[in-house]
Amino acid sequence: MNTIDRYQGIVRKTLHHEVVVDALRELILEGELEPRSRINEVALCERFGISRTPLREAIKLLAAEGLLELLPNRGARVVALSETEISEILQVVGALEGAAGELACGLITEAELSLIEAATEAMITAWKAGDYPIYFARNREVHDAIMAAARNSALQSTYRSLSGRVQRARFSAHKTDEQWARAIDDHRLMVMLLRRRDGAALAQLMRDHIKSKWPVIAAAYSETKPFKPVDGKHSRAAEKASKG
Repeated sequence: MNTIDRYQGIVRKTLHHEVVVDALRELILEGELEPRSRINEVALCERFGISRTPLREAIKLLAAEGLLELLPNRGARVVALSETEISEILQVVGALEGAAGELACGLITEAELSLIEAATEAMITAWKAGDYPIYFARNREVHDAIMAAARNSALQSTYRSLSGRVQRARFSAHKTDEQWARAIDDHRLMVMLLRRRDGAALAQLMRDHIKSKWPVIAAAYSETKPFKPVDGKHSRAAEKASKG
């Protein structure tokens, strides 16, 4: 075997491992695997078309991210957060998004800003159509794009780790009309402040935006209240893993 063939094998193995991690993470974030539910390794291996080794490696990584809890000699289960833990995470996520917004105003490119504007408009269109899975997907794109525009890898990695732990709540949260209106107005204002390069104002808006989500997330995602997805559509993760 020559050097190229040997490293191609490593690349394929690594790629498949990453796909399994992403697929399992998506099942958790979308809510198909609910808080406190046990991980059925046999069922997931059959669903993803993999052996237990890559699945168990994925479980360990997601446990390190705080999405899963390892149970001694009993496998793993999805973490359920207390209201105190949710509040603490949101405080930090708000601070991180505020920092990202301020940095992004000084570093964002026109191309990045155009993508954020497009994602915001697509998000609003989905909201008007009542397509909440698409709404939340575009919403997440906007926040991730602002974080990426900050050009700070330490900020991004910390943000991904913490925000993922409360991300799935956004797929079940039922806002009031007033809360929906504020969310939409906030995102329109984010684009405007990015255009103005007003870092201080955007930082404050990002912090307030996350703070305003607390009542909705606390109601939808706590250790005492079961999580229910918006529409029950959860096939993408399994498809990704089987194609990996």
